[in-house]
Amino acid sequence: MRILLWHVHGAWTTAFVQGRHEYVVPVVPDRSADGVGIARTYAWPRSVSELSPEGLRGEHFDAVLLQRPRDEALVREWLGYRPPAVYVEHNAPQGRIAEMRHPVADREDLTLVHVTHFNALFWDAGATPVRVIEHGVVDPGERYTGELARAAVVINEARRRGRVTGTDLLPRFEPLDLFGMGSARDLPQAALHHEMARRRAYLHPIRWTSLGLSLLEAMHLGMPVVALGTTEVHEAVPPPAGIVSTDPSVLERGLRRLLGDPDEARERGRAARAAALARYGLARFLADWDALLAQVVREEVTV
Repeated sequence: MRILLWHVHGAWTTAFVQGRHEYVVPVVPDRSADGVGIARTYAWPRSVSELSPEGLRGEHFDAVLLQRPRDEALVREWLGYRPPAVYVEHNAPQGRIAEMRHPVADREDLTLVHVTHFNALFWDAGATPVRVIEHGVVDPGERYTGELARAAVVINEARRRGRVTGTDLLPRFEPLDLFGMGSARDLPQAALHHEMARRRAYLHPIRWTSLGLSLLEAMHLGMPVVALGTTEVHEAVPPPAGIVSTDPSVLERGLRRLLGDPDEARERGRAARAAALARYGLARFLADWDALLAQVVREEVTV
């Protein structure tokens, strides 16, 4: 298939484009949100290309992945038609639970794909067909050394996002090193994985998120996890893999124990890697997407 999608979520897109299809991402001159183009800090295969809005005109696509409410209008404007479409929702909803209605609710002509069961539970999609395809991660390999008795944290724009990402909790968990966009340690993915794996444990202090892919990447690296037990975390992190709680004092004690006990940290890290490979492996992720895309295209042809 030839698939059009926007580069919205770097880590998720990196996994998606590892499949067997041809992928095209829009690019605009300033590489802003409507056309970021090919990733420059992630490794993408040669099966991905980028085209300007003008270059997209008249191009054929078997399917399009919509990821923002405005994407559908851009598709029609830039292509002149809309290919068979799937809407991917990366985020947990915001606001009062009775008002968490999805932008594509009651759209029987679309399939809405959530990346976690938590998101599917909380978003109200009305009559729109809903599927859950859980994350897949490109395995960086078991690279854990834990040589530094410190915690690694990855939060993009930590200062701006504040309480949502648990930035206010970080002083409770020193010593730690903060990585991510907007921090002093904003690194390309390969370098980030290397530095994460040198830390003794991975800290996930985020109060409200879909499911941080950096958490799953840390588990793939073989890192033990200390995480707030919010949204999908209890599903992703089994008890042998680390410490999960909604009580920060429990997490403080657990992190101190892991920082002081390299053997326990390594044992829990092995359990974390095994759990991540079993549930969030790339092969399962790509197979799920292949099956859904084939179904969507087939149904469009028969309508």
